Amino acid sequence: MWNATVRKEKERMRIMASVEECRAALVKLVAQFDEVGEEDRAKHVVERTVSCRVPDLDVTFYGRLHHGGLDPFTELPPPDGKAADVKLTIASDDLVALVDGKLELARALLGGRVKIDASFGDLLRLRKLI
Repeated sequence: MWNATVRKEKERMRIMASVEECRAALVKLVAQFDEVGEEDRAKHVVERTVSCRVPDLDVTFYGRLHHGGLDPFTELPPPDGKAADVKLTIASDDLVALVDGKLELARALLGGRVKIDASFGDLLRLRKLI
């Protein structure tokens, strides 16, 4: 009981990042992805749509992963209206920390700070790229 109360208090005290900081983090993520070698991308990348929901800011960013890289994220949903193939849910401050290398993806996933909704095959491919 006490641990749950302490955890809730810590979460309440977390400082939210702004929408602009999240946009900047996603721009940085695209740049980092561009640094992945062409050979690795060719081996592990299949074309997928990606959404990144940031619930504390009530915003969702949309992008597209393909052999050429990761397209810049936008707040406009895809025109076809289809749900993204890979859906991330992450708090704003965790998104910034993850892209800045201050938060490990595996630890964040296990701790429930990042949620990924994707096929098992997509998860395996992403693991190789991150």
